[in-house]
Amino acid sequence: MSIALTEAAAFHIRKSLAARPQGIGIRVGVRTTGCSGMAYTLEFVDVADPTDESYEENGVRLFVSKKDLPYLNGTCLDFKKQGLNEGFDFINPNESARCGCGESFTV
Repeated sequence: MSIALTEAAAFHIRKSLAARPQGIGIRVGVRTTGCSGMAYTLEFVDVADPTDESYEENGVRLFVSKKDLPYLNGTCLDFKKQGLNEGFDFINPNESARCGCGESFTV
């Protein structure tokens, strides 16, 4: 099971981690919310949680809760900049639908 990072996403994460006083990586996850049921989450990790799966991708240490792995397996995380907008884009083969606003998804 894995999550891929594009070089653009890895560069942005490495830059953000370098600007913090501490941090060993990021945690990728999902939470229940929105009109479609789930939303992606990203958070900095300062101390490893031994219950998380952990691996390195493009020079970034990723952490994923074992309960979130089935929803995220095979996902590619990209970082896109379009005009004044920029942000992460989750390309998840497990998604069966997304809400109209793009904030939540269902598997």
